[in-house]
Amino acid sequence: MSKWVSARLRRVPTLAWMVLIGLTLRLAVIPFDTIEDLMDAQHIHAWEQGNVARALVAGRGFGSPFVSDQTSAIMPPVYPLIVAATFEMFGVHTAHAIFAVHAFDCLTNALACIPVFLVARRSFGSKAGLVASWAWVFFPYGIYFAAAWAWSTHLLMLSLLGLFFLAQQMEVSPRLGLWAGFGLLAGFAGLCEPTALVPAAFLMAFAASRLVRNGLRWLAPGILASLVLAGTIAPWLIRDARQFGRFIPMRDSMGLELWMGNNGYSERFTSDQLHPLHNAAELAAYNNMGELKYMDWKSAQAHAYIGAHQDRFAWMSLRRAVYLWTGYWSFDSAYLQMEPMDPFNVPFQTCLTLLALAGLGVAWRQARWEAMRYAGVLFLFPIVYYFSHPEPYHMRTLDPLIVILDCLTIIQAVAWWTARKKALGR
Repeated sequence: MSKWVSARLRRVPTLAWMVLIGLTLRLAVIPFDTIEDLMDAQHIHAWEQGNVARALVAGRGFGSPFVSDQTSAIMPPVYPLIVAATFEMFGVHTAHAIFAVHAFDCLTNALACIPVFLVARRSFGSKAGLVASWAWVFFPYGIYFAAAWAWSTHLLMLSLLGLFFLAQQMEVSPRLGLWAGFGLLAGFAGLCEPTALVPAAFLMAFAASRLVRNGLRWLAPGILASLVLAGTIAPWLIRDARQFGRFIPMRDSMGLELWMGNNGYSERFTSDQLHPLHNAAELAAYNNMGELKYMDWKSAQAHAYIGAHQDRFAWMSLRRAVYLWTGYWSFDSAYLQMEPMDPFNVPFQTCLTLLALAGLGVAWRQARWEAMRYAGVLFLFPIVYYFSHPEPYHMRTLDPLIVILDCLTIIQAVAWWTARKKALGR
């Protein structure tokens, strides 16, 4: 019997084991601090995705994430619909529903092992693919954030990996079905989080430029991908235009996001206490003015502040960029009371970034076009957060690509050290 079981286990593909182990690790973390959080009144109130999902279940459509009955265009639609589906099945904010939401995130995060392997193998060979995918199985940020952060981050991450892999194929193939699939996935990613559209546009343009370089047709595939993308996001844009009477580019909250990071506050990377979810006066203004007028007001405040404090805006934008890539904002005692894990997180995040930059250097020598593709996605995706305000989860979308480059650096370092020892006769 044991031989039969052992033989069957050996037939299970390595990638399946990766997903299974990764999922188990992530699920095991859920009970420690997440289920009770999203059943606690304060956390329920502050969970925007859950607030929209609750409105959907109640039949009010995409209601405000700010615990308001107003129709809203703040949250893009995909993830609130997923949360609403779990609420329908297991009850609104019940323990079973919250576990199901986190389990979905854990599964999504664990499934990233597959495209991590495929992308890294395509870029740098099978060894890099295996090392990077196993590294993702045990990656601390992947485990923690999948179990603790109920947001569209993980679905967006998986979608971006899929776009990256498709773009690798598109650069050598003008096949229309391939490009249409890219457009469909790019539209889906945009409906998870609109910031995905920036790297998606870069990946498509980069692939088209490679087709041009290779003397292959590019215009028809590019137009088709763009039309499919536009068709995918069009229903949401039409819905917003009909509800609010004007065009809204995916979500209408950029004014608030810009003001949250540009209002004179700098003790932390953002001030939750200025947000309508935590500030009664702001929530009252939002309800009295209506969503669009409130967002326009916040945009005007932010632009007025930036115009009057241009040097400070430049300095704060630099600080935000440093924070996203290193985790460092301040080591002031008041700040560390709010973010007590930063003394541990900063060295880890900084090390990841330095290894990734070294990996880009290695990639530039081994596969220059791949290095350009990685650099384009890594450096374009977070730009909007430099000028508005950053959050720790913003960089999690890029973690798989960073892990691939980190592993490339380590593989190269081990190979160099082995060759050096051999040359020295050790």
